[in-house]
Amino acid sequence: MQLRAPRARPWSTLALSFAVLALIAVACSPGPNGTLPPPSSEPSIAPSAATPAPSPSPSGTTTAASAGASGSPSFVPPTPTPQPTFLTYVVVAGDSLLSIARRYDTTGRSVAFWNRAKYPTLDPDSPNYKPNHVEIGWKLNLIPGVTLDEQGSLPTPRLSPFPSVSVPPPPSAAPDGSSVVISNGSRSTHLVALTFDLGGEVPPTLDVLNWLIANDVRATIFATGSAIATPGTGQQAIALVSAHPDLFSVGNLSWDYPSFTGLDAAGIADELARTEGAIFGATGRSSKPFFRPPYGAQDAAVRQAVGKAGWTYTVMWDVDTVDWKATADGGPTGDDIVAKVLSRAQGGSIVLMHLGGFNTLAALPRIVAGLRANGLEPVTLNELLGLP
Repeated sequence: MQLRAPRARPWSTLALSFAVLALIAVACSPGPNGTLPPPSSEPSIAPSAATPAPSPSPSGTTTAASAGASGSPSFVPPTPTPQPTFLTYVVVAGDSLLSIARRYDTTGRSVAFWNRAKYPTLDPDSPNYKPNHVEIGWKLNLIPGVTLDEQGSLPTPRLSPFPSVSVPPPPSAAPDGSSVVISNGSRSTHLVALTFDLGGEVPPTLDVLNWLIANDVRATIFATGSAIATPGTGQQAIALVSAHPDLFSVGNLSWDYPSFTGLDAAGIADELARTEGAIFGATGRSSKPFFRPPYGAQDAAVRQAVGKAGWTYTVMWDVDTVDWKATADGGPTGDDIVAKVLSRAQGGSIVLMHLGGFNTLAALPRIVAGLRANGLEPVTLNELLGLP
């Protein structure tokens, strides 16, 4: 019998056999702890060479390299939002809480909250709160462009849509020392000064001030000495003004509202000095450099006497709401006041209103909203004129 040589197995068959053996060996090999892996109830599907399987990242998410090839969105970890950064400001001569806050687009009350642990007199919750007292050399921490709410807790965006203020230099003093009459600021700015007289009719006074405070609206308050020296609404009003130096500037409206054109220089000086004493005693701030003549009555002799007494600016207005007059007597309604202010106010305007005006409170929210919608922002006279 002739023996036949065994047939050689094709290389593909051998390769398949070795692959099967290798798979069996891997499947039967013990796991990392010496045990066999549990059987899987799901069939395993080998990924194709054209579509590599996504590989888990250390965080358990699919990496961009593995998921991008399949066309599905890749996961990109979000970039953390940077936290606000404090800066330290060293108080120098002439500084006030208001001027520092204004320089860094925040509020005096916010600066006080940030520094109350270091300087207890800056604690708004303390009966010893002295917002008008800062000392040269104090190191105040603050965050530019950030304000705190009334309780000093949550950082919130400023209501103002204009985070920075740029104004021309203030008007120069008159060569003869007379007080300079101002009816408006620069027309090239987007700023408007809301000014409120405190005296006469008083019923809505506290409500108007509380609305301004709650809505972070800056304004200038012209007070008569007699109104704030008498117990009652006037004293409560000036106390609110004193507690918010970041919002309110103050000005002198005379002691009992006489026409200054009927007074001599000595009488004018007396009216101003008595009122200055009342305002400074209630707020710790001077009413200088702002004087508003009762009834708007002023002439060269009045300006000379007022300037000599130390009040650089005689503040008039270019928008008069006439809100002191009752509707029943022909005065404006709330709608009338809103329409007048929004139709006439422009950059640099000084708007005359009264804390005790008959329809002032009803008109105020729409006035502020309308000014901002027109690209104008309410500020204090100091800010409008570029004064500290």
